[in-house]
Amino acid sequence: MNRTDLVQFLSERFSQLTQGDAEAAVSTILEAMTSATVRGQRIEIRGFGSFSVIDRASRMGRNPRSGAPVEIPAARVPHFKVGKALREAVDLPSEEVAPAKSQGK
Repeated sequence: MNRTDLVQFLSERFSQLTQGDAEAAVSTILEAMTSATVRGQRIEIRGFGSFSVIDRASRMGRNPRSGAPVEIPAARVPHFKVGKALREAVDLPSEEVAPAKSQGK
């Protein structure tokens, strides 16, 4: 599922949302999550997972072609840790997966 699929899913699932409203909702949520992650804040969505930023120290690596040592600089990288409910749902055989609960009409 990509962003377009998500917008379409939301507008079909919640009849009171137009395509534009669904696009605005998805954009707002993604902007808020991106902004929080850039600031180094942790985002936790119970049952789904959590997003955080990990600081990686610089280290020495090897060029795979020549074998020469290469310094890999320090970096801040986004990290996602899957939640228990999602991990268990993914582990179920596909015929046992229940459809998502409806929050709207």
